[in-house]
Amino acid sequence: MINKFYLSKTLAFGFFLVHHAIYAITESNTRDELQYKSRDLLDGLMKKYIGLTHKKRESDMQYCRSIIARIPFRNWARKMSSDTGILRTPDSAFINLLDYPFKPNYIDLSNPGCIGNGKTKLRLHYLDEGNKNSKETVLLLHGEPTWSYLYRHFIPSLKQYRVIAFDFIGFGKSDKPINKTDYTYQRHVNWTKEAIEYLNLNNITLFCQDWGTLIGLQLVGTNGIGNRFARVVAANGWLPTGDGPITDGFLRWQKFALKQTKMDVGWIIKRSVIREMKPKEIAAYNAPFPNEKYQAGALIFPQLVPTTPDNPSSQYNRDAWKNLQLFHRPFLTLFSDSDPVTAGAEKLLQMSIPGANGQAHAMITQAGHFLQEEKPHEIVEHLIKFINDNPLPLDSKP
Repeated sequence: MINKFYLSKTLAFGFFLVHHAIYAITESNTRDELQYKSRDLLDGLMKKYIGLTHKKRESDMQYCRSIIARIPFRNWARKMSSDTGILRTPDSAFINLLDYPFKPNYIDLSNPGCIGNGKTKLRLHYLDEGNKNSKETVLLLHGEPTWSYLYRHFIPSLKQYRVIAFDFIGFGKSDKPINKTDYTYQRHVNWTKEAIEYLNLNNITLFCQDWGTLIGLQLVGTNGIGNRFARVVAANGWLPTGDGPITDGFLRWQKFALKQTKMDVGWIIKRSVIREMKPKEIAAYNAPFPNEKYQAGALIFPQLVPTTPDNPSSQYNRDAWKNLQLFHRPFLTLFSDSDPVTAGAEKLLQMSIPGANGQAHAMITQAGHFLQEEKPHEIVEHLIKFINDNPLPLDSKP
């Protein structure tokens, strides 16, 4: 057992240990992870402050570890989740992902006042890569139920520009409210707007697909932020109001998602592409969701798409379309030839948005819904050419 000398030193840094234990609790959601972090912390502190480096003192270390093991982390973790109404995927879920070496960055976004305790801010994860001094910013917005992992092959090829890729709230490394009612179309538009304004992004070339298009195009058509966008590339996406027809492919997906209580995200991505995906790639798409409690956003998103005129977001999109029909800045469509969900939407975008006139629109062949997974290098070539063919005005903001 620990003698009195060691015990006195242990008590001396007790407050320090408690402080860091609380930090571990707020950063973790599982009992195992809390214990792991606290045990690791204890090892470092004991060696630093008490000098437990000799093998004969290992029994003292084991004694301290046993104390940590008896702390009721399970109750603490449960209280944290129920108080905030928000889950955070442990960092350990994202270790050694295939082809994803990027440094994480975070922004704390506003709580609309009704998520959990109404006060806890929501942490949004984003990538900030490439040339930070570039006048050009490429903003990559993912779809449902993917995350910024979808753009892992885009980013290295766009290194001459500043490249930003968000994980929407509920996805990837971003926080995940636990109730489906916490997710609305407009909240996600507002959170994305808040992030763009916080980072003060200008001269944006937007690349958006699936839900990235639903959110991105509404922002492009919104007064007060639309001017931040210099160019737009829409891929396999649309801005629906519920006033027009919806593809059978989307309605089938919406009906399927409505019946699910747990979503096998990796399987869905695999079924939505043509190429054979690697097991590690499939695992990376499952990584943000340790269990179904983390999947409220992924499960409810298909039901938030405006498919009827009375959808809460229909009028917002109608208002956005009024501005999009006056949008003369460069607008490019890069759709795939094997996507039943958005087939034909590229023609409507080209006809409706003035900035699409004269652009080198392309159909990406042999690619399904998530075309970024299938032909990333071909898409990036189109994207860079689009930027070069449509240079920024000389008086554009830095």
